[in-house]
Amino acid sequence: MCTISLITRQNGYALAMNRDEQLTRVPGLPPAPKIINGSRVLSPSEPGGGTWIALNVRGVTFALINWYAITAKVAGETFSRGRVVQTACAAKTSALADAALAQLPLPQINPFRLIGIFPAAREIIEWRWDLQSLVREPHPWKNQQWISSGFDEPAAQRIRSQTFQEAWQEKNAGGLAWLRRLHRSHAPQPGPFSICMHRADAMTVSYTEVVVSPRQASMRYHAGLPCDCVDSRTHKNIYRLALSRAAGS
Repeated sequence: MCTISLITRQNGYALAMNRDEQLTRVPGLPPAPKIINGSRVLSPSEPGGGTWIALNVRGVTFALINWYAITAKVAGETFSRGRVVQTACAAKTSALADAALAQLPLPQINPFRLIGIFPAAREIIEWRWDLQSLVREPHPWKNQQWISSGFDEPAAQRIRSQTFQEAWQEKNAGGLAWLRRLHRSHAPQPGPFSICMHRADAMTVSYTEVVVSPRQASMRYHAGLPCDCVDSRTHKNIYRLALSRAAGS
């Protein structure tokens, strides 16, 4: 269960991700710099390794959501979906991401949707794995949102998408303050379908924000419900990454 909102810009982008999980799940660890396949990467992580979102030195972000609409599951031993982002996150182009994903033991991985944002090429690529095939779907360079929900994915998609569209009528729509308000949203009411998700057994457990410009990228992180972040001053955990010159070439 997650919501990813992307705001594209002429020379970069802003992306926000609410991670929704069962309350029994062990909390994730805040972002830390890493070297993966020779590339500098920023990402939060699971205590046992793996991650759900990562930013690399070329300004590329990879974010993964579970694909609950596909009900089939791996029958035997599984390979953690948290390792998917870890495998791809050093890739500076979508072609290199294709090559990295080809190395995964896909038959052992439950269904997922992986979103890659490549600012230099102005590419948005989504890879969908349904236990049968890995489909590569390009998206236009425009504002958009991705949603998953283990509660009722079609309803969550419909209701959160409506919240996203209605929010565009607000003043300063598309700015960072607006993006943070959107991911704190309880519309139409606090519950399983609000972007800031509340249930008796699950909730939004973290908010991650990535902002990429031609020379610098940053990742903000808040552990806990986004509605606990009353304004930008509560986003104290900010991590910066100086981009490689090749990022804008």
